Amino acid sequence: MIPKTISRSTSRSTSRLLLTALAVAPVLALAAACGGVDDTAGGGQKNDTVADVPEAPDASDAPDTGGAKDSGKPSAPAEAKSEFYDAQMTYVACMRAKGGFKDFPDPKLSGHLDWTKINEIGSQPGRNEGIKGGRNGACVKELRAVGAAEPKVDQQKAYESMLAHAQCMRDNGISRFTNPTMSAGNAQPGGQPDPLSRAYDEESPKYKQARKACESKLLDGLDGMQ
Repeated sequence: MIPKTISRSTSRSTSRLLLTALAVAPVLALAAACGGVDDTAGGGQKNDTVADVPEAPDASDAPDTGGAKDSGKPSAPAEAKSEFYDAQMTYVACMRAKGGFKDFPDPKLSGHLDWTKINEIGSQPGRNEGIKGGRNGACVKELRAVGAAEPKVDQQKAYESMLAHAQCMRDNGISRFTNPTMSAGNAQPGGQPDPLSRAYDEESPKYKQARKACESKLLDGLDGMQ
């Protein structure tokens, strides 16, 4: 038979151990959830796993469903860009075959024409005529199709870009180069005051130098508009 004093003592010890265990358990659980306790004070290496919280998935890493579920079709912007590029390639092919410019350059990956290269061709003696639309208007139909397929443009930004370009052209000696205008919410290019009665010679070295100096003012796709 166990003495009562020992029994009471054991019972109290057991109770204290149980209470201690219950008190410590949440602390240990919290430490485990936080990736461990910092032991730098005891000379151990600090556990930095608390910083390794999974990041939210990036939108670019999400699977491309193409819009509607299981539609299997590309998004509308991709379709518009593809249509624009295809129309531009058709125009380029026409310019090479019927427009009189066998060396007419491919469009850029954006779909817009590479006007830096086109202007280099047009700067050659006798080669500026028909640089837009082909000689005798052979590719005007294809050029209009390009315009119809072109993705929507921010007209305010287009206007501001052409305005900066027009000012630059005047600053570089083409004093009669006119500003663009806005009509029904659309930016209309500047340039010649009257296309039927040219105020400056686009074949002159002075104009070509100004054009070169100001080409960076125009946004991609606007460099052939004015």
